[in-house]
Amino acid sequence: KELLASAIHKASKRADKAFVAINCGALPENLLESELFGHAKGSFTGAINEHKGLFREADGGTLFLDEIGDMPLHLQTRLLRVLAEGQVLPVGAVKPIEVDIRVLAATHCNIAQLVEDGRFREDLFYRLNGATLTLPALRERADKHYIIQTLLKRINPAVRLRADAMSALLAYEWPGNIR
Repeated sequence: KELLASAIHKASKRADKAFVAINCGALPENLLESELFGHAKGSFTGAINEHKGLFREADGGTLFLDEIGDMPLHLQTRLLRVLAEGQVLPVGAVKPIEVDIRVLAATHCNIAQLVEDGRFREDLFYRLNGATLTLPALRERADKHYIIQTLLKRINPAVRLRADAMSALLAYEWPGNIR
C-alpha cells in the first residue's frame, strides 16, 4: 500500500514536496493525535517543546494514512475538519494553522462495513473516497513472475533463478505479501 501511495506521490505535481506516511493502527490513540496534528509546548505532561505534527510536515505534499480504519472516532472528526477547512489545530493550541496537503488513505478493513457498523464516519469516508484502488494480495496476482524478477534485479542484477526456484516462488502463498 505504501509503495503504491509513494508512486502516486512521485507521479504527481507534488512530487518535489514531502511524502509522509504513518500507520494509524501502530500508535496508541493519544500519541497518534500528537503525531498527526502536532502539539503546543506545555499542552500536556512531557510536551516540553512544540511538535509540528505530520500534517504540517507534509504541507505542500502528500500524507499517507495507512490503516485508517483503525483510527479512533474522535480523531476521525479532527481529520475531517482538516480536510474540510485546510487547517490543523495542534493539541493545546488556540490558533489553527493552514496546510495544503493531499491525503491518501489505506486500510485492510472493509471500510464500508466499518461505516455501517458506526466505527468509521460516513462523511469522512465520502471525503476520502475520491478514487478507490483495490490491491489484491500477492498470492492472487497474475504478474508474480514480473514482480519477482523486478525485486531480484533491485537486490542483485546478476542473480538468475533456476526454473524450479521460480516455480516454488510462484506457488508460494506469500503470507505478509511483499514483506
